[in-house]
Amino acid sequence: MDYARGIAIILVLYRHVFEGIKYAGISIQEYLPIEYANIMFYSFRMPLFFIVSGFFVAKSLQKRGLSSFVATKARTIIYPYFLWGFIQISLQLVFSSYVNADKEQMHYIYLLYSPRQVGQFWYLYALFNVAVLYVLVKILLKVPVWLNVLFGLIMYLISAYIFQHNINVWFLSDILHYYIFFAIGDWVSFFINNAPNEKYMKSSKILMLVLFPFLALQAWYLYLNLQHPLPHYDYAEYHLPILFLLIALVGCTFIILLSNQLEKRNALQWLRVLGEHSLYIYVAHVVVMAGLRIFLMHVLHINNLPVLLLSGIISGLIIPVWMYKLAKKANMEWLFALKEKKRLKSAIQ
Repeated sequence: MDYARGIAIILVLYRHVFEGIKYAGISIQEYLPIEYANIMFYSFRMPLFFIVSGFFVAKSLQKRGLSSFVATKARTIIYPYFLWGFIQISLQLVFSSYVNADKEQMHYIYLLYSPRQVGQFWYLYALFNVAVLYVLVKILLKVPVWLNVLFGLIMYLISAYIFQHNINVWFLSDILHYYIFFAIGDWVSFFINNAPNEKYMKSSKILMLVLFPFLALQAWYLYLNLQHPLPHYDYAEYHLPILFLLIALVGCTFIILLSNQLEKRNALQWLRVLGEHSLYIYVAHVVVMAGLRIFLMHVLHINNLPVLLLSGIISGLIIPVWMYKLAKKANMEWLFALKEKKRLKSAIQ
């Protein structure tokens, strides 16, 4: 699953860097294939993150228990959400004349109830809330996994209705929309973790069988969104929710099967490393790539889209990993996550 996370985080940076370049005023007309790829990647990358997170929930609950599970999520997800959200908003306010984001003091408050207003951090807020709600329903209400998936499907359809009718429910919309993917992750973990099924997960033939529907559905998704342009390519996702669910699940299936092939061949180890550090990349990459883009455009006067895109992705992947490793060596891991109390106490002693 670290391979899958590695692929997903690259696709996240692809979108964020590309969108940043567009909002900076760089024309994309000569590079429409890059824009088309940006649209298609949007169809499965965030569902993939939730599925991968849900994949580990059963093992985590078995190992930690309910209260420790929630505490761990608070230390590793909601804490960096508020810390790095505060840092990013502050930098955007200070350098408001250079950055694309139009931030004001109110955005600090938006962190509490409207995370979509503060950029990419909505994902961490949604993941924490979805994970906590899911385990409470699963453990306290003793709801079986299949029923949780059904519950998630109902919530997912409600989220589409809310979007279509422009009803603002703030952070609740993301919980409604992504709960099903987290539940599916937990559901399929029982199949994937079953040793006899490993041969199916690592079968190159099955991967090739999934490749055609994956490509066909990606092309269909692109066509639909180009025919019905919305600001964030949301037409298929929210106006054709069942179709989008199929597209997203086929996309996630393909990436997971591809990841199993990479692991089987022990190939592209750097992808696994990126997956292991995906959280740290996620919280810090916008600050890094925005700083680099400003330097390249305003100091070196480089306005070539492919150069800006490639340099932004590479720096956004590598520099946050370096930042985390340096913070760890300096005993400053609190910049990315809080330690467990026992570990912190032993470190003090």
